[in-house]
Amino acid sequence: MSRRSLLRGAVVLGAATATGGLLDLAGASPAQAAVPGFPTFSYLGQPLDKSRLRYNPTNELIFPSVRHVAGRVTNPLGRWYMYYAPHDAPGGICLAYADSVTGPWREYDANPIIPRTWASFDVSHVSSPDAFWNPADGRIYLFFHGENHTTRVASSADGRSFTYHNRVVGTSMLPGVSETSYARVFPHPTRSDMYIMLFMGNHGGTRKIYIGWSSSLTSGWQVKPEPLISPSAGEGGQLSGAHYWSRNGGGHVVYHSGSGNIHVARVGTGFDREDHLGVLYDARSGAPDAGRAAAPSFVEVDGRLHMFYEAGQRGSTNIALARAS
Repeated sequence: MSRRSLLRGAVVLGAATATGGLLDLAGASPAQAAVPGFPTFSYLGQPLDKSRLRYNPTNELIFPSVRHVAGRVTNPLGRWYMYYAPHDAPGGICLAYADSVTGPWREYDANPIIPRTWASFDVSHVSSPDAFWNPADGRIYLFFHGENHTTRVASSADGRSFTYHNRVVGTSMLPGVSETSYARVFPHPTRSDMYIMLFMGNHGGTRKIYIGWSSSLTSGWQVKPEPLISPSAGEGGQLSGAHYWSRNGGGHVVYHSGSGNIHVARVGTGFDREDHLGVLYDARSGAPDAGRAAAPSFVEVDGRLHMFYEAGQRGSTNIALARAS
């Protein structure tokens, strides 16, 4: 299966909430979680209206990364920042901001904040942004791919104007792997001096979840040569968009599969096991999911967990929001 086959689709998403409007919480609809001890999420709406975005070159929005920035970055535009991107060329890392996770979300007027030709690189596209706020130096570190065989990092004090650092992970580090992308970075669960990176690697046409680690956000990344999680029965043969789940005692990874759903696996805090536990979020058949939910990003507000995710079939994706009951 090709990378495009994993993600593609031709359905049209339903009406999205207009940029600057509130999400329609009255229309929330539950999706049952099949994993005991994990929450059930209810769909709330779409934070962005693609038809009203100034920068929307391919009519697809993917890989949301939402961070609380009030009191953290200089001169914040709102209390929350959401990074996202189109995927197909030219891509481009984009920013939206809001004072509440449920909106209204507003598009930053200078998108893309990172274009495909920038600093020392010139590639066909940049995409899959993941933001990590580092309290040690008060900067946001933004990880993104471009091309698909390279994960890069840039940093910023205000979350809008970034300085490019370098490549951090690439296929040269994993013989036999042709893509190293869709990365998210987290603090190591048991070591205060270490970070972990979960990313997608294409191993002979099968996309699996790999893990890397470093004591620095910008350099020294190492990767485990064997995959952390490989597709199991019922998962559609391809995996991507992994997120480390620090709740429930930690040691779990949430990820998207080719089946269209978001799954959970237990890997342990030592990342030395692989127990596939089941479906965390069963993609809704109607819009905007249209049978596909991917790239989850979780934030907790007032004790309630929110999940931003990539909704819809490849080519017509949008950002959606669900909330734990």
